Amino acid sequence: MAEVLVLVDHVDGAVRKPTLELLTLARRIGDPVAVALGAGAGATAGVLGEHGAVKVLTADAPEFADYLVVPKVDALQAAFDVVGPVAVLVVSSAEGKEIAARLAVRVGSGIITDATDLEAGEQGPVATQAAFAASYTTKSRVSKGVPVITVKPNSAPVEPAAAAGTVEALTVSFGGTATGTKVTSRTPRESTGRPELTEAAIVVSGGRGVNGAENFPLIEALADSLGAAVGASRAAVDAGWYPHTSQVGQTGKSVSPQLYIASGISGAIQHRAGMQTSKTIVAVNKDAEAPIFDLVDYGVVGDLFTVVPQLTEEINTRKG
Repeated sequence: MAEVLVLVDHVDGAVRKPTLELLTLARRIGDPVAVALGAGAGATAGVLGEHGAVKVLTADAPEFADYLVVPKVDALQAAFDVVGPVAVLVVSSAEGKEIAARLAVRVGSGIITDATDLEAGEQGPVATQAAFAASYTTKSRVSKGVPVITVKPNSAPVEPAAAAGTVEALTVSFGGTATGTKVTSRTPRESTGRPELTEAAIVVSGGRGVNGAENFPLIEALADSLGAAVGASRAAVDAGWYPHTSQVGQTGKSVSPQLYIASGISGAIQHRAGMQTSKTIVAVNKDAEAPIFDLVDYGVVGDLFTVVPQLTEEINTRKG
C-alpha cells in the first residue's frame, strides 16, 4: 500500500495529540510513516506504532533545537526522497505551516493548509477546509505533485491501530540555510494546568461583556469545571483583560474544539474566523440581536454574570 509521511509533533519523546489525529487520517489514504526529529525522537516509536505507524524515521542533531524551521524541512525532504509518499501530513500550527510550505516549494507540489477532514479520492486525497472566514466549507485536492497538507487539531478522533512501528534512522544532510536563524534563548511558558488552547477539546472564551480582568475568573471557573482551555476575544485582549496568547480570532489563534462556549462575545467576523469550525458552539449574551447567535448550535440570551456561575455550579454538582 502507498505510504503517507506524518511529521511528528512531540516534546522530548512525548507525542502530542494532534499527531495521533494525523495518523488516523493518514490511514484513510495509505500506510503512515512517521518522521520524528530532535531529542527523544526514538522514544516516540511505541505510541506511534500503537496508532498505526508502520515505520518511524528518526533523526537527532543539535540543529533541530538550535535553529529555526529549516533543519526540520531538510529532514522532512530527506524522508520524502527515501519514502516517495502519496501525501505529507503536518499539524497546522504556525511552525507546521511554515515547514509544509517550504517543503512544497522544494518538491514542486501543491499545498493545502488548515484542513479539517481528509478522505481518499480517485485522483488523490481530498481535504475539507473552511473558507472566507469559515463562511463556506470547501473540498479541495492538489493538482500538481505530492499533496502537502496541514490539518487543524481536533479534526479527527484518536483511533489506536496496532502497527509495526519499526524504527529506522534517517540520514539528514543540512543545507547552507539551515543555520541561518539561530535560537539565542528560551523562556518556558508558565503553565496554567489547563489544556493547550489550539488542541483543547473544549474552549471557554470571554469577550467585551466580561467587563474587566477582575471578572475573568468567572470564565476560568467554568473552563476548569469542564477541563477546558480559556480563550478571549480581541476586544478583551486589547483592553488588557487577558493575555494575547489566549486570543481566538483572525489575528489570534484558530481553534476547532468539540465544544466552544462564547460568553459576552458579540460574534464579529474577526472572532468567528478563529472558531467557526468548532463542532458545537454555545453562546451566552444578553443582546438577543448579537451576530454570534447566527452561528451557534445553542444560545442563551441572558447576563453572563448570572448564567455562567449557575452553569459552573450545575456542572460541578453533576460531577460530584
